[in-house]
Amino acid sequence: MSIAFNQISKVFADGTVALDRLDLEFDRGEFIVLLGPSGSGKTTACRILAGLEQATSGVISIDGRDVTRLPPRERNMSMVFQNYALYGHKTVFDNIAYPLRVRKIGRNSIGTKVHEVARLLQIESYLDRRPSQLSGGQAQRVAVARALVWNPDICLMDEPLSNLDALLRLQTRTELKRLHSDLGHTFLFVTHDQEEAMTLGTKIAVLNEGQLVQFDIPRRIYHEPSSRFVAEFIGRPAMNIIDGEINNGMFQAAGGFQIDVENQPDGPVAMGIRPEQILVSGTQTKQTIEFELDVIELVEPDTLLFVKKGGVNMVVRVMRDMGQIERGATVHLALPHAHRHFFELADGRRRW
Repeated sequence: MSIAFNQISKVFADGTVALDRLDLEFDRGEFIVLLGPSGSGKTTACRILAGLEQATSGVISIDGRDVTRLPPRERNMSMVFQNYALYGHKTVFDNIAYPLRVRKIGRNSIGTKVHEVARLLQIESYLDRRPSQLSGGQAQRVAVARALVWNPDICLMDEPLSNLDALLRLQTRTELKRLHSDLGHTFLFVTHDQEEAMTLGTKIAVLNEGQLVQFDIPRRIYHEPSSRFVAEFIGRPAMNIIDGEINNGMFQAAGGFQIDVENQPDGPVAMGIRPEQILVSGTQTKQTIEFELDVIELVEPDTLLFVKKGGVNMVVRVMRDMGQIERGATVHLALPHAHRHFFELADGRRRW
């Protein structure tokens, strides 16, 4: 029981390659997130699965059945759009009931189903209102209710939270996660926000320039990025990446920066470490390197230290108040072996 993109490519009339031989397969019941920057092909992939775009080449299959050329109405999928797409002249009840009426469901069943999904999304008290009388969060929940009320095989969501403010995004994100857990439906969610991806997805497909660069569970994508691109795209602040070279067990970079490395062959390489995995020491030890503090930012409850040494600049995330430390102060940092990542300079692939 699976959904699969098999060598899916999409080339638009102007020659733009939106997807380049995408291979992606996932099981029913998953919450799959398509994550990537603008222009990475994630929305195109979602629309091709929905049948709203036709692939230039390749096959879309569901449970082994080729649905590549099926019209959207025959795919048993619903879609939640970025702009909600609610009917302004209809009440909330009628907006949610619309897909049931199109499918000729009986009036009594319609009322039961609408109230069930409205209760699930906590919008029962809004059923007599019109979309213009709703907040952004309420409108978004109505759009989700309309997508789920007819029990589709797959629910597709194209950046549905991007128009909400920060608090509503958090609340709606929590509701979507609860819904997935309660209903067990298959969700495919498109976003450029890595925080949404990491919190919502059972698995994340990271796309860049129309290609799939990593598909895995969130924890592994964070701790074992397959490439420099993934390492820098996932995480706030982004992973520190230092270009350099390994010679005789020492990693060396611009301005005299050097640090011992374990089990790494000689040659040009990029070393990475996440800001929160760097340790700040009160004194110099054999494991620490001296850096100069350039900028300090308090992002409650954390502190961000922007430090430099020669030609190397890094960000350190400290999960506490650093007190009265000032710009120009010497900071002693340890970069634990276990948290270092190494990538090829030529193509950004993970070395190990």
